[in-house]
Amino acid sequence: MLEIRDLSVSYGGIKAVRDISFDVNDGEICTLIGSNGAGKSTTLKSIIGLVKTEAGSVKIDGKEIIGKQTNEIVTEGITLVPEGRNVFPDMSVLENLKIGAYMRTDSLTEDIAYVYDLFPRLKERSWQPAGTLSGGEQQMLAVGRALMSKPKIIMMDEPSLGLAPIIVQGIFDIIKEINKQGVTVLLIEQNANMALKVAHSAYVMETGAITLSGTGEELARNEKIKAAYLGAKVKQA
Repeated sequence: MLEIRDLSVSYGGIKAVRDISFDVNDGEICTLIGSNGAGKSTTLKSIIGLVKTEAGSVKIDGKEIIGKQTNEIVTEGITLVPEGRNVFPDMSVLENLKIGAYMRTDSLTEDIAYVYDLFPRLKERSWQPAGTLSGGEQQMLAVGRALMSKPKIIMMDEPSLGLAPIIVQGIFDIIKEINKQGVTVLLIEQNANMALKVAHSAYVMETGAITLSGTGEELARNEKIKAAYLGAKVKQA
């Protein structure tokens, strides 16, 4: 569904993403793991058109989207849940959800009901200003807002960042449920253990390059990955 080929992004003289290529298949959860500064967030921002690419190709269903504006890319079926959530604090929960559908001209009733079914707490707080929600509730709202564009692919940048462990588990349950409903997921997550547990495919990024790939299970069993990202000690030969 999503094909990235030889993608490069530079900030000034620094190459943040270096000729990376990977695929996200229809109906799967794909995760990018790596340390801070590896280029993961820049990759998502370049796909959605928030960061200008230096070279390479990004295609959805075979259609090139490099060079398109972000609003045009959203209409092609890709949306982003940004790191830090970025809800509109003075607007209500419902108003935030409607903003997620700003490119649509059809009825929003069913989709708002769908988001409220996924996140009952948002329904309870429908008219509450988004800035008064807890961190976990704001993350729910950010995900719900992204779903309002009816995406084929939802990209999530650090959805568990700063959340309590019990809330993190709930967020990952929702990611699996969204995927079960037919939405493809591209996930960036510092909690590599949780990410690899839910991922069908996974890639490791280091200093702007993809250095390893496999299924979520394969990478979770990899001794080097365990040592670098999962807090395990490498077994001595």
